[in-house]
Amino acid sequence: MLSAIRQRDADGTRDSDSTGGRRKHRPRPSSPSSPVTEDPGVRSGAVTSSSSARESRAPAGVVSLTTDYGLADGFVAACHGVIARLAPALRIIDVTHLVPPGDVRRGGAVLAQTVPHLPLGVHVAVVDPGVGTRRRGVALDTPAGLLVGPDNGLLLDAAGALGGITGAVELTNPRWLTPRVSATFHGRDVFAPVAARLALGAPLAEAGRAVDPASLVRLPEPLVRRLPDGFVAEVLTVDGFGNVQLAARSELLDPLPARVRVGPVAGDPAAADSPAGIGGWEREAVHGRTFGDAPVGALVAHADSAGRVALSVNGGHAAALLAVVPGTLLRVRGSGVVGDAPGQYG
Repeated sequence: MLSAIRQRDADGTRDSDSTGGRRKHRPRPSSPSSPVTEDPGVRSGAVTSSSSARESRAPAGVVSLTTDYGLADGFVAACHGVIARLAPALRIIDVTHLVPPGDVRRGGAVLAQTVPHLPLGVHVAVVDPGVGTRRRGVALDTPAGLLVGPDNGLLLDAAGALGGITGAVELTNPRWLTPRVSATFHGRDVFAPVAARLALGAPLAEAGRAVDPASLVRLPEPLVRRLPDGFVAEVLTVDGFGNVQLAARSELLDPLPARVRVGPVAGDPAAADSPAGIGGWEREAVHGRTFGDAPVGALVAHADSAGRVALSVNGGHAAALLAVVPGTLLRVRGSGVVGDAPGQYG
């Protein structure tokens, strides 16, 4: 894809490069009836705040999509269609469209743990319960790609995984959007057309006015606390296999013995129905490297592929066994240690 783009540059039909230089000609829809606005040399509404905003690092060729749209409706196909009308040759990678509806933290975790393994490109994420409100649509530049989506905390962990934010804009240029923007479908009408243009090499600064990265909405940091005999950590996500990912980095698990005990923290309302923990039972777990280190049906504590502590059941569903949900506080400690769990954490 990049070689083809460079060839077109050499032929004089484009003068953009992978650093986002200005182009002589804008991408046009594949048919005259396209609902996406053509963009012949848009300059209005663009505010350049920094060299990083002027020189996007995302090359042409790849757009990824991460959403909570599901697969039962046409929402995902509509986003694909808008991108394809503007840039038929772009490759689209669907990360997932099965993020639990409105679960911004889960969407952010999936995005952050996936984008380091994707080609350099533009990554669109839409988990957007505030669509149509005063929340901003933004595009973020990083050393390893661009991120496009709502300003609700969804993008920031992914930006960190790609090397940190080097520039940010609010998507205020109407020429980059569809002619009629729905109040309830910004994935199609705002984020998809912006991503297509950026993936073709358009400068980030032309997407809208620059914003201070410090002003971007951030999600609360999940709780992690080291203890003398282990640690307390918030459940970050639960995947489709029922594996429970904790916010704790795997280094906190390393010094613990071959068997550990897992239970919720007393006073945590998210753990009210759990069968484990203080005042009930803690679950013993094998401290292992992978699922098969525990007998079938048994709990194993291990480092997952993202470098976080995970709790899994060999051949089973750890979240169901522990009756936990994202946000539950769990204590992991060396097995055989006598003592009560600490009180309320927060």
